[in-house]
Amino acid sequence: MPDTMRCGTLQVPLDHAAPGKGTAEIALARIPATDRKKRLGSLLLNFGGPGAPGIESLAADPDAFADLGERYDLVAFDPRGVGHSEPVSCGGSQHTALEEGADAAAVLAALRAVVRSCELASGPVLPYVGTVHVARDLDLIRRALGDKKLNYLGFSYGTRLGAVYAAQFPGTTGRMVLDGVDSLTEPLAEQALASARGQQRALDNFLTWCAHQYGCVYGTNTRTAREKVEALVTRLDEEPLVGHDGSYVTGQDLVYSIGAALYSPLMWPALADALKTAERGGDPAELLQLGAPVEPSDGEDEQPDGPGTVPADNSEAALIAVSCADDPDRSDEKAGAAAVEKELEALEEEFLKVSKIFGPSQLSTVLSCYGRPAGTDFIRRIDRPGAPRMLLVGTRGDPATPYEWTEETAERLGSAVIVDYKGDGHTGYGSSPCVREYVDRFLLSGRLPSGTRSCPAVE
Repeated sequence: MPDTMRCGTLQVPLDHAAPGKGTAEIALARIPATDRKKRLGSLLLNFGGPGAPGIESLAADPDAFADLGERYDLVAFDPRGVGHSEPVSCGGSQHTALEEGADAAAVLAALRAVVRSCELASGPVLPYVGTVHVARDLDLIRRALGDKKLNYLGFSYGTRLGAVYAAQFPGTTGRMVLDGVDSLTEPLAEQALASARGQQRALDNFLTWCAHQYGCVYGTNTRTAREKVEALVTRLDEEPLVGHDGSYVTGQDLVYSIGAALYSPLMWPALADALKTAERGGDPAELLQLGAPVEPSDGEDEQPDGPGTVPADNSEAALIAVSCADDPDRSDEKAGAAAVEKELEALEEEFLKVSKIFGPSQLSTVLSCYGRPAGTDFIRRIDRPGAPRMLLVGTRGDPATPYEWTEETAERLGSAVIVDYKGDGHTGYGSSPCVREYVDRFLLSGRLPSGTRSCPAVE
Protein backbone atom coordinates (compact mmCIF):
# COMPACT_ATOMS: atom_id res chain seq x y z
CA MET A 1 0.00 0.00 0.00
CA PRO A 2 1.38 3.48 -0.84
CA ASP A 3 2.65 5.40 2.18
CA THR A 4 0.27 8.28 1.54
CA MET A 5 -2.87 6.14 1.20
CA ARG A 6 -5.36 6.53 4.00
CA CYS A 7 -8.27 4.17 4.58
CA GLY A 8 -11.64 4.60 6.26
CA THR A 9 -15.28 3.59 6.17
CA LEU A 10 -18.62 5.25 5.49
CA GLN A 11 -22.00 4.13 6.81
CA VAL A 12 -24.72 4.11 4.14
CA PRO A 13 -28.34 2.95 4.23
CA LEU A 14 -28.77 -0.71 3.40
CA ASP A 15 -31.85 0.31 1.40
CA HIS A 16 -31.78 3.92 0.25
CA ALA A 17 -35.56 3.82 -0.26
CA ALA A 18 -36.11 2.60 3.31
CA PRO A 19 -33.28 3.84 5.57
CA GLY A 20 -34.83 2.21 8.62
CA LYS A 21 -33.77 -1.24 7.43
CA GLY A 22 -30.24 -0.73 8.70
CA THR A 23 -26.86 0.29 7.32
CA ALA A 24 -23.93 -1.08 5.34
CA GLU A 25 -20.30 -0.12 5.80
CA ILE A 26 -18.37 0.99 2.71
CA ALA A 27 -14.56 0.77 2.70
CA LEU A 28 -12.74 3.77 1.21
CA ALA A 29 -9.16 4.78 0.46
CA ARG A 30 -7.68 8.13 -0.54
CA ILE A 31 -4.29 9.25 -1.85
CA PRO A 32 -4.05 13.04 -1.39
CA ALA A 33 -3.17 15.27 -4.35
CA THR A 34 0.55 15.96 -4.50
CA ASP A 35 0.08 19.60 -5.55
CA ARG A 36 -2.19 20.89 -2.77
CA LYS A 37 -2.16 24.47 -4.07
CA LYS A 38 -3.71 23.45 -7.39
CA ARG A 39 -5.98 20.73 -6.00
CA LEU A 40 -9.21 20.26 -7.98
CA GLY A 41 -11.01 18.05 -5.47
CA SER A 42 -11.52 14.29 -5.49
CA LEU A 43 -11.47 11.87 -8.41
CA LEU A 44 -13.37 8.67 -7.71
CA LEU A 45 -12.16 5.60 -9.56
CA ASN A 46 -13.85 2.29 -10.28
CA PHE A 47 -11.68 -0.34 -11.95
CA GLY A 48 -14.40 -2.71 -13.15
CA GLY A 49 -16.16 -5.88 -12.12
CA PRO A 50 -18.75 -6.20 -10.86
CA GLY A 51 -17.02 -7.95 -8.00
CA ALA A 52 -13.59 -6.27 -8.23
CA PRO A 53 -12.34 -4.42 -5.11
CA GLY A 54 -11.34 -0.84 -5.85
CA ILE A 55 -8.98 -0.21 -2.93
CA GLU A 56 -6.76 -3.15 -3.82
CA SER A 57 -6.64 -2.04 -7.47
CA LEU A 58 -5.57 1.53 -6.65
CA ALA A 59 -3.00 0.35 -4.11
CA ALA A 60 -1.47 -1.99 -6.68
CA ASP A 61 -0.68 0.71 -9.25
CA PRO A 62 -1.23 4.32 -8.16
CA ASP A 63 1.53 5.49 -10.52
CA ALA A 64 -0.76 4.78 -13.47
CA PHE A 65 -2.69 7.91 -12.41
CA ALA A 66 0.27 10.04 -11.34
CA ASP A 67 -0.59 12.99 -13.59
CA LEU A 68 -4.16 13.06 -12.32
CA GLY A 69 -2.92 12.54 -8.78
CA GLU A 70 -1.03 15.82 -8.84
CA ARG A 71 -4.27 17.82 -8.71
CA TYR A 72 -6.86 15.29 -7.56
CA ASP A 73 -7.19 13.26 -4.41
CA LEU A 74 -7.42 9.75 -5.87
CA VAL A 75 -10.29 7.93 -4.15
CA ALA A 76 -11.14 4.25 -4.49
CA PHE A 77 -13.79 2.20 -2.74
CA ASP A 78 -15.02 -1.36 -2.49
CA PRO A 79 -18.65 -1.32 -3.67
CA ARG A 80 -21.20 -2.80 -1.29
CA GLY A 81 -20.99 -6.59 -1.35
CA VAL A 82 -17.36 -6.50 -2.56
CA GLY A 83 -14.00 -6.75 -0.81
CA HIS A 84 -14.16 -5.13 2.62
CA SER A 85 -17.62 -3.60 2.10
CA GLU A 86 -20.00 -6.23 3.53
CA PRO A 87 -18.69 -8.97 1.18
CA VAL A 88 -21.22 -11.43 -0.18
CA SER A 89 -20.46 -15.13 -0.50
CA CYS A 90 -22.07 -18.34 -1.60
CA GLY A 91 -19.90 -20.60 0.51
CA GLY A 92 -17.89 -21.85 -2.47
CA SER A 93 -17.75 -21.95 -6.27
CA GLN A 94 -20.93 -21.40 -8.26
CA HIS A 95 -19.59 -23.14 -11.37
CA THR A 96 -20.50 -26.57 -10.02
CA ALA A 97 -24.17 -26.05 -10.64
CA LEU A 98 -23.66 -25.46 -14.33
CA GLU A 99 -20.93 -28.01 -14.96
CA GLU A 100 -22.02 -31.10 -13.03
CA GLY A 101 -25.75 -31.21 -13.76
CA ALA A 102 -26.49 -34.33 -15.82
CA ASP A 103 -29.58 -32.76 -17.36
CA ALA A 104 -31.58 -29.56 -17.24
CA ALA A 105 -33.58 -30.58 -14.17
CA ALA A 106 -30.41 -31.34 -12.21
CA VAL A 107 -28.78 -28.07 -13.30
CA LEU A 108 -31.82 -26.02 -12.27
CA ALA A 109 -32.04 -27.77 -8.91
CA ALA A 110 -28.34 -27.10 -8.32
CA LEU A 111 -28.78 -23.44 -9.25
CA ARG A 112 -31.60 -23.08 -6.71
CA ALA A 113 -29.32 -24.66 -4.10
CA VAL A 114 -26.60 -22.12 -4.93
CA VAL A 115 -29.06 -19.26 -4.42
CA ARG A 116 -29.98 -20.62 -1.00
CA SER A 117 -26.30 -20.92 -0.10
CA CYS A 118 -25.72 -17.31 -1.17
CA GLU A 119 -28.59 -16.10 1.00
CA LEU A 120 -27.24 -17.97 4.03
CA ALA A 121 -23.61 -16.92 3.57
CA SER A 122 -24.08 -13.27 2.58
CA GLY A 123 -26.21 -11.69 5.25
CA PRO A 124 -28.63 -8.76 4.81
CA VAL A 125 -26.68 -6.90 2.09
CA LEU A 126 -27.35 -9.44 -0.69
CA PRO A 127 -30.73 -8.03 -1.90
CA TYR A 128 -29.21 -4.53 -2.12
CA VAL A 129 -25.99 -5.00 -4.10
CA GLY A 130 -27.16 -3.75 -7.50
CA THR A 131 -25.67 -0.82 -9.39
CA VAL A 132 -28.58 1.51 -8.63
CA HIS A 133 -27.81 1.17 -4.90
CA VAL A 134 -24.06 1.57 -5.45
CA ALA A 135 -24.64 4.75 -7.48
CA ARG A 136 -26.51 6.23 -4.52
CA ASP A 137 -23.60 5.23 -2.29
CA LEU A 138 -21.38 7.18 -4.68
CA ASP A 139 -23.33 10.34 -4.00
CA LEU A 140 -22.96 9.88 -0.24
CA ILE A 141 -19.22 9.37 -0.77
CA ARG A 142 -19.14 12.61 -2.78
CA ARG A 143 -20.83 14.46 0.06
CA ALA A 144 -18.53 12.94 2.69
CA LEU A 145 -15.51 14.09 0.66
CA GLY A 146 -16.90 17.62 0.54
CA ASP A 147 -17.14 17.81 -3.26
CA LYS A 148 -19.95 19.75 -4.91
CA LYS A 149 -19.82 17.48 -7.95
CA LEU A 150 -18.62 13.94 -8.64
CA ASN A 151 -15.51 13.75 -10.79
CA TYR A 152 -15.20 10.15 -11.90
CA LEU A 153 -13.08 7.75 -13.95
CA GLY A 154 -14.66 4.33 -14.49
CA PHE A 155 -13.42 1.30 -16.38
CA SER A 156 -15.47 -1.62 -17.76
CA TYR A 157 -18.32 -2.26 -15.28
CA GLY A 158 -17.36 1.05 -13.73
CA THR A 159 -18.76 2.71 -16.86
CA ARG A 160 -22.20 1.28 -16.10
CA LEU A 161 -21.92 2.60 -12.56
CA GLY A 162 -20.93 6.03 -13.84
CA ALA A 163 -23.80 6.11 -16.33
CA VAL A 164 -26.30 5.11 -13.64
CA TYR A 165 -24.95 7.84 -11.35
CA ALA A 166 -25.33 10.42 -14.13
CA ALA A 167 -28.92 9.25 -14.69
CA GLN A 168 -29.79 9.50 -10.99
CA PHE A 169 -27.82 12.65 -10.17
CA PRO A 170 -27.32 14.70 -13.35
CA GLY A 171 -27.06 17.92 -11.34
CA THR A 172 -24.06 16.75 -9.32
CA THR A 173 -22.27 14.95 -12.16
CA GLY A 174 -18.91 16.60 -12.76
CA ARG A 175 -16.15 15.57 -15.15
CA MET A 176 -16.87 11.95 -16.00
CA VAL A 177 -14.85 9.53 -18.14
CA LEU A 178 -16.07 6.03 -19.03
CA ASP A 179 -13.47 3.68 -20.59
CA GLY A 180 -14.39 0.21 -21.90
CA VAL A 181 -18.08 1.02 -22.04
CA ASP A 182 -20.58 -1.51 -20.73
CA SER A 183 -24.08 -2.10 -22.09
CA LEU A 184 -27.05 -0.36 -20.49
CA THR A 185 -29.77 -2.00 -22.54
CA GLU A 186 -29.00 -5.62 -23.43
CA PRO A 187 -30.37 -8.56 -21.40
CA LEU A 188 -27.89 -11.09 -20.05
CA ALA A 189 -28.28 -13.44 -23.01
CA GLU A 190 -27.49 -10.65 -25.47
CA GLN A 191 -24.59 -9.48 -23.34
CA ALA A 192 -23.18 -13.02 -23.29
CA LEU A 193 -23.53 -13.30 -27.07
CA ALA A 194 -21.84 -9.94 -27.61
CA SER A 195 -19.04 -10.97 -25.24
CA ALA A 196 -18.46 -14.21 -27.16
CA ARG A 197 -18.33 -12.23 -30.38
CA GLY A 198 -15.90 -9.72 -28.86
CA GLN A 199 -13.64 -12.45 -27.49
CA GLN A 200 -13.55 -14.20 -30.86
CA ARG A 201 -12.71 -10.93 -32.61
CA ALA A 202 -9.87 -10.37 -30.14
CA LEU A 203 -8.58 -13.93 -30.64
CA ASP A 204 -8.62 -13.46 -34.41
CA ASN A 205 -6.60 -10.26 -33.97
CA PHE A 206 -4.11 -12.15 -31.81
CA LEU A 207 -3.80 -14.94 -34.37
CA THR A 208 -3.18 -12.37 -37.12
CA TRP A 209 -0.44 -10.86 -34.96
CA CYS A 210 1.00 -14.30 -34.22
CA ALA A 211 1.11 -15.16 -37.92
CA HIS A 212 3.58 -12.30 -38.41
CA GLN A 213 5.87 -13.43 -35.58
CA TYR A 214 8.81 -15.75 -36.08
CA GLY A 215 8.06 -19.24 -34.76
CA CYS A 216 4.28 -18.89 -34.34
CA VAL A 217 3.07 -22.42 -33.66
CA TYR A 218 0.13 -21.95 -36.04
CA GLY A 219 2.13 -20.69 -38.99
CA THR A 220 0.96 -17.88 -41.24
CA ASN A 221 -2.56 -19.04 -42.14
CA THR A 222 -4.97 -17.31 -39.74
CA ARG A 223 -8.03 -19.29 -40.92
CA THR A 224 -6.46 -22.66 -40.16
CA ALA A 225 -5.01 -21.19 -36.96
CA ARG A 226 -8.50 -20.63 -35.59
CA GLU A 227 -9.43 -24.21 -36.49
CA LYS A 228 -6.34 -25.49 -34.68
CA VAL A 229 -7.22 -23.59 -31.50
CA GLU A 230 -10.74 -25.02 -31.66
CA ALA A 231 -9.26 -28.50 -32.06
CA LEU A 232 -6.94 -27.93 -29.09
CA VAL A 233 -9.87 -26.97 -26.85
CA THR A 234 -11.72 -30.13 -27.88
CA ARG A 235 -8.64 -32.30 -27.39
CA LEU A 236 -7.90 -30.97 -23.90
CA ASP A 237 -11.52 -31.45 -22.83
CA GLU A 238 -11.17 -35.11 -23.82
CA GLU A 239 -7.64 -35.51 -22.42
CA PRO A 240 -6.38 -32.68 -20.16
CA LEU A 241 -2.78 -31.54 -20.27
CA VAL A 242 -1.20 -32.81 -17.02
CA GLY A 243 1.81 -31.25 -15.30
CA HIS A 244 4.53 -32.85 -13.20
CA ASP A 245 2.86 -31.61 -9.99
CA GLY A 246 -0.53 -33.07 -10.86
CA SER A 247 -2.06 -29.78 -12.00
CA TYR A 248 -3.90 -29.95 -15.27
CA VAL A 249 -5.58 -27.87 -17.94
CA THR A 250 -8.86 -28.86 -19.59
CA GLY A 251 -10.25 -27.35 -22.74
CA GLN A 252 -12.41 -24.97 -20.71
CA ASP A 253 -9.41 -23.99 -18.60
CA LEU A 254 -7.67 -23.19 -21.87
CA VAL A 255 -10.60 -21.00 -22.94
CA TYR A 256 -10.34 -19.15 -19.62
CA SER A 257 -6.59 -18.63 -20.02
CA ILE A 258 -6.91 -17.37 -23.60
CA GLY A 259 -9.67 -15.00 -22.55
CA ALA A 260 -7.56 -13.61 -19.70
CA ALA A 261 -4.54 -13.08 -21.97
CA LEU A 262 -6.62 -11.23 -24.57
CA TYR A 263 -7.28 -8.42 -22.09
CA SER A 264 -3.93 -6.85 -22.95
CA PRO A 265 -1.73 -7.10 -26.08
CA LEU A 266 1.21 -7.09 -23.67
CA MET A 267 0.16 -10.65 -22.82
CA TRP A 268 0.15 -11.84 -26.43
CA PRO A 269 3.79 -13.06 -26.49
CA ALA A 270 3.14 -15.11 -23.33
CA LEU A 271 -0.04 -16.52 -24.87
CA ALA A 272 1.83 -17.46 -28.05
CA ASP A 273 4.48 -19.28 -25.99
CA ALA A 274 1.87 -21.06 -23.87
CA LEU A 275 -0.04 -22.28 -26.92
CA LYS A 276 3.20 -23.51 -28.48
CA THR A 277 3.97 -25.49 -25.32
CA ALA A 278 0.45 -26.92 -25.22
CA GLU A 279 0.45 -27.94 -28.87
CA ARG A 280 3.74 -29.77 -28.43
CA GLY A 281 2.40 -31.72 -25.48
CA GLY A 282 4.45 -29.97 -22.82
CA ASP A 283 3.76 -28.96 -19.25
CA PRO A 284 0.61 -26.83 -18.60
CA ALA A 285 2.47 -24.39 -16.33
CA GLU A 286 2.52 -21.57 -18.88
CA LEU A 287 -1.22 -21.81 -19.47
CA LEU A 288 -1.88 -21.89 -15.74
CA GLN A 289 0.14 -18.71 -15.33
CA LEU A 290 -2.18 -16.98 -17.79
CA GLY A 291 -5.13 -17.46 -15.47
CA ALA A 292 -6.52 -21.00 -15.54
CA PRO A 293 -7.46 -22.25 -12.06
CA VAL A 294 -5.02 -24.64 -10.43
CA GLU A 295 -6.53 -27.84 -9.07
CA PRO A 296 -5.64 -28.37 -5.40
CA SER A 297 -3.74 -31.51 -4.53
CA ASP A 298 -5.58 -34.37 -2.85
CA GLY A 299 -6.26 -33.72 0.81
CA GLU A 300 -5.68 -29.96 0.61
CA ASP A 301 -8.43 -28.23 2.51
CA GLU A 302 -9.43 -24.62 2.08
CA GLN A 303 -8.67 -22.42 5.06
CA PRO A 304 -11.77 -21.02 6.79
CA ASP A 305 -12.41 -17.31 6.59
CA GLY A 306 -11.33 -15.41 9.68
CA PRO A 307 -12.60 -12.10 11.08
CA GLY A 308 -12.09 -9.26 8.59
CA THR A 309 -11.09 -11.54 5.74
CA VAL A 310 -12.78 -11.53 2.35
CA PRO A 311 -14.43 -14.85 1.38
CA ALA A 312 -12.53 -16.68 -1.34
CA ASP A 313 -15.58 -16.70 -3.63
CA ASN A 314 -16.49 -13.04 -3.05
CA SER A 315 -15.61 -11.76 -6.53
CA GLU A 316 -17.55 -14.56 -8.21
CA ALA A 317 -20.53 -14.24 -5.87
CA ALA A 318 -20.67 -10.46 -6.27
CA LEU A 319 -20.30 -10.65 -10.06
CA ILE A 320 -23.39 -12.81 -10.38
CA ALA A 321 -25.39 -11.02 -7.67
CA VAL A 322 -24.86 -7.56 -9.19
CA SER A 323 -25.43 -8.77 -12.76
CA CYS A 324 -28.72 -10.31 -11.71
CA ALA A 325 -29.76 -7.27 -9.67
CA ASP A 326 -29.27 -5.15 -12.81
CA ASP A 327 -31.31 -7.45 -15.08
CA PRO A 328 -35.13 -7.74 -14.93
CA ASP A 329 -35.41 -10.79 -17.22
CA ARG A 330 -35.84 -14.30 -15.82
CA SER A 331 -36.44 -17.73 -17.27
CA ASP A 332 -39.93 -18.93 -16.43
CA GLU A 333 -39.35 -21.29 -13.50
CA LYS A 334 -42.93 -22.55 -13.71
CA ALA A 335 -42.36 -23.71 -17.28
CA GLY A 336 -40.18 -26.57 -16.05
CA ALA A 337 -36.81 -27.98 -16.97
CA ALA A 338 -37.87 -29.16 -20.42
CA ALA A 339 -38.85 -25.63 -21.47
CA VAL A 340 -35.59 -24.16 -20.15
CA GLU A 341 -33.59 -26.86 -21.92
CA LYS A 342 -35.42 -26.05 -25.15
CA GLU A 343 -34.61 -22.36 -24.66
CA LEU A 344 -30.91 -23.14 -24.28
CA GLU A 345 -30.91 -25.45 -27.30
CA ALA A 346 -32.38 -22.64 -29.37
CA LEU A 347 -29.59 -20.30 -28.25
CA GLU A 348 -26.78 -22.84 -28.61
CA GLU A 349 -26.59 -22.71 -32.40
CA GLU A 350 -26.36 -18.91 -32.35
CA PHE A 351 -23.61 -18.92 -29.71
CA LEU A 352 -21.58 -21.56 -31.56
CA LYS A 353 -21.95 -19.64 -34.80
CA VAL A 354 -20.42 -16.60 -33.13
CA SER A 355 -17.58 -18.58 -31.55
CA LYS A 356 -16.96 -22.29 -31.17
CA ILE A 357 -14.31 -21.45 -28.60
CA PHE A 358 -16.04 -18.87 -26.40
CA GLY A 359 -19.69 -19.54 -27.24
CA PRO A 360 -20.26 -22.53 -24.91
CA SER A 361 -18.84 -20.86 -21.79
CA GLN A 362 -20.74 -17.65 -22.47
CA LEU A 363 -23.95 -19.60 -23.03
CA SER A 364 -23.60 -21.11 -19.56
CA THR A 365 -24.00 -17.62 -18.04
CA VAL A 366 -27.53 -17.30 -19.44
CA LEU A 367 -28.92 -19.30 -16.50
CA SER A 368 -26.81 -17.60 -13.84
CA CYS A 369 -29.79 -15.63 -12.48
CA TYR A 370 -32.13 -18.59 -12.33
CA GLY A 371 -33.80 -18.76 -8.92
CA ARG A 372 -33.02 -15.14 -8.04
CA PRO A 373 -35.54 -12.26 -7.81
CA ALA A 374 -35.99 -10.17 -10.94
CA GLY A 375 -33.71 -7.14 -11.00
CA THR A 376 -34.40 -3.47 -11.70
CA ASP A 377 -35.36 -2.12 -15.10
CA PHE A 378 -34.05 1.37 -14.23
CA ILE A 379 -30.83 0.94 -16.18
CA ARG A 380 -32.59 -0.03 -19.39
CA ARG A 381 -34.80 3.04 -19.15
CA ILE A 382 -31.91 5.52 -19.05
CA ASP A 383 -32.58 7.99 -21.85
CA ARG A 384 -30.78 11.34 -22.10
CA PRO A 385 -30.90 12.22 -18.40
CA GLY A 386 -29.54 15.74 -18.87
CA ALA A 387 -26.09 15.17 -17.40
CA PRO A 388 -23.15 17.34 -18.53
CA ARG A 389 -21.02 16.28 -21.48
CA MET A 390 -18.73 13.38 -20.67
CA LEU A 391 -15.99 11.39 -22.40
CA LEU A 392 -16.45 7.76 -23.50
CA VAL A 393 -13.56 5.57 -24.69
CA GLY A 394 -14.23 2.54 -26.87
CA THR A 395 -11.58 0.08 -28.08
CA ARG A 396 -12.15 -1.65 -31.42
CA GLY A 397 -10.47 -4.91 -30.38
CA ASP A 398 -11.89 -5.04 -26.85
CA PRO A 399 -12.66 -8.67 -25.86
CA ALA A 400 -14.97 -7.75 -22.96
CA THR A 401 -16.89 -4.60 -23.90
CA PRO A 402 -17.49 -4.43 -27.67
CA TYR A 403 -17.11 -1.05 -29.33
CA GLU A 404 -20.78 -1.10 -30.30
CA TRP A 405 -21.69 -0.65 -26.66
CA THR A 406 -19.77 2.63 -26.59
CA GLU A 407 -21.92 4.03 -29.38
CA GLU A 408 -25.14 2.69 -27.83
CA THR A 409 -24.36 4.13 -24.41
CA ALA A 410 -23.35 7.48 -25.88
CA GLU A 411 -26.75 7.63 -27.57
CA ARG A 412 -28.50 6.76 -24.30
CA LEU A 413 -26.64 9.39 -22.32
CA GLY A 414 -27.10 11.99 -25.05
CA SER A 415 -24.18 14.11 -23.86
CA ALA A 416 -21.10 12.06 -24.67
CA VAL A 417 -18.01 12.55 -26.81
CA ILE A 418 -16.36 9.32 -28.02
CA VAL A 419 -12.67 8.54 -28.33
CA ASP A 420 -12.42 5.68 -30.84
CA TYR A 421 -9.30 3.70 -29.98
CA LYS A 422 -8.27 1.48 -32.91
CA GLY A 423 -6.21 -0.88 -30.77
CA ASP A 424 -6.67 -4.16 -28.91
CA GLY A 425 -7.16 -5.13 -25.29
CA HIS A 426 -9.68 -4.18 -22.65
CA THR A 427 -9.93 -0.38 -22.11
CA GLY A 428 -7.56 2.19 -23.59
CA TYR A 429 -6.27 4.49 -20.86
CA GLY A 430 -3.49 2.22 -19.69
CA SER A 431 -2.18 1.29 -23.13
CA SER A 432 -2.67 4.28 -25.43
CA PRO A 433 -0.83 7.60 -24.85
CA CYS A 434 -3.35 9.19 -27.22
CA VAL A 435 -6.33 8.03 -25.14
CA ARG A 436 -4.59 9.05 -21.93
CA GLU A 437 -3.97 12.55 -23.31
CA TYR A 438 -7.67 13.05 -24.13
CA VAL A 439 -8.76 11.70 -20.74
CA ASP A 440 -6.25 13.66 -18.66
CA ARG A 441 -6.91 16.88 -20.56
CA PHE A 442 -10.63 16.63 -19.91
CA LEU A 443 -10.32 15.68 -16.24
CA LEU A 444 -7.69 18.35 -15.52
CA SER A 445 -9.00 21.24 -17.63
CA GLY A 446 -12.57 20.34 -18.55
CA ARG A 447 -11.75 20.61 -22.26
CA LEU A 448 -13.60 18.21 -24.56
CA PRO A 449 -13.23 17.81 -28.32
CA SER A 450 -16.24 18.25 -30.54
CA GLY A 451 -17.43 15.02 -32.10
CA THR A 452 -15.75 11.62 -32.18
CA ARG A 453 -11.96 11.50 -32.09
CA SER A 454 -9.72 8.58 -33.10
CA CYS A 455 -6.57 7.16 -31.56
CA PRO A 456 -4.31 4.82 -33.53
CA ALA A 457 -3.42 1.34 -32.37
CA VAL A 458 -0.27 1.07 -30.30
CA GLU A 459 2.34 -1.31 -31.70
